[in-house]
Amino acid sequence: MTGVQHERALDIEAIRSNFTFLELQPYGKPIIYFDNAASAQKPNVVVDRLSHFYKFEYANVHRGLHYLANQATEAYEDARVKVQKFINAADAEEIIFTRGATEAMNIVAASFGLDRLSTGDEIILSTMEHHSNIVPWHFLRERKGAVLKWIEVGPDGLINPENVEQLITKRTKIIAITHMSNVLGAEVPIKEIAKLASSYGIPILVDGSQGVVHLDVDVQNLNVDFYIFTGHKLYGPTGIGVLYARRPWLNKLPPYTGGGEMINTVTRDEISYAAPPQRFEAGTPPIAQAVGLAAAVEFVEGVGRAAIRRHESDLTQYAMDRLHEFKNIKIFGQLPGKGPIISFNLKEAHAHDVATVLDQYGIAVRAGSHCAMPLLASYGVTSTCRASFAMYNTIGEIDLFVEALVKAQKLFS
Repeated sequence: MTGVQHERALDIEAIRSNFTFLELQPYGKPIIYFDNAASAQKPNVVVDRLSHFYKFEYANVHRGLHYLANQATEAYEDARVKVQKFINAADAEEIIFTRGATEAMNIVAASFGLDRLSTGDEIILSTMEHHSNIVPWHFLRERKGAVLKWIEVGPDGLINPENVEQLITKRTKIIAITHMSNVLGAEVPIKEIAKLASSYGIPILVDGSQGVVHLDVDVQNLNVDFYIFTGHKLYGPTGIGVLYARRPWLNKLPPYTGGGEMINTVTRDEISYAAPPQRFEAGTPPIAQAVGLAAAVEFVEGVGRAAIRRHESDLTQYAMDRLHEFKNIKIFGQLPGKGPIISFNLKEAHAHDVATVLDQYGIAVRAGSHCAMPLLASYGVTSTCRASFAMYNTIGEIDLFVEALVKAQKLFS
């Protein structure tokens, strides 16, 4: 990483020099990328690490005895250790590499459902979950007769642990909940909910796809059973996700996918499974992607998570203040201390039309349901615009965003 300063305030220009995409000028305008909650851009060190791996270290892992196989295996397993330390898991073997957060969610839902759910058993979710933390549980509703129970959230995304406790019964088998809403930026009090769940002997799964990017995540301190996130929102490659699971769960749950790597022996009559984490990593894993994720984790830690968080907080507060200047913009989610995600609608216009106009000024925002239809339905809307910030965004970019919104407002008024 070049030029990044280890000081309390971020050196934004030094950080921006690590992201080549900022040289783009769509429609003759400097690119302003406010779509980070969907996927963050990649620093050069991640791109370079992937290139180096493919050029000089690539082979399949674990099963070879030659030089390149050893190089690839070492890089892959080193990535597991880096992720373990990043979220403070007790052991590297509690880290499962997947092809994304969605696959990780499906692994837990399928394995847990196969092993532990019967007709009438209950799963507690919140209404602001991403579809990836809804649909796999619906599969169990359809196929196993499970019952989904919903935590209603306050207008700004506030979840009270007492409301969670009211849903718990003797049939409750698992609580699956986000760490931070991808629509509202609201942080969920995971530690308090996990303590509550533990007192009832109920495991808790956390979707940390946004949380791990914007919060300090210590899975041991949070006391969660499963924590899931994806690499591409954390400045890493696509095609890589992480499933953290406490070792006792990995030892108890049956594997989700069958194939090579996850077995000890295969005969015509029986099979025996490998120990975790390989038991849950069937087939050729996302080797290069894991190596790229490790580079992203190192980059983030090199910049400093606390400094990034302060910068994102400043951007969010400034953007909220500027958007409040508009009388005809509705903001969804205004919880104090929220993450750098702002969903809004220009009252006279459809979100897709607003996003299209902003694009003509080089500004990338997301428009749609954000894979959170139950949450948007609770607000009586089917889509919103969403601006989401990252370490490389600036106050000046927010000013240009507001100027473009003023022009869009005139078009639709």
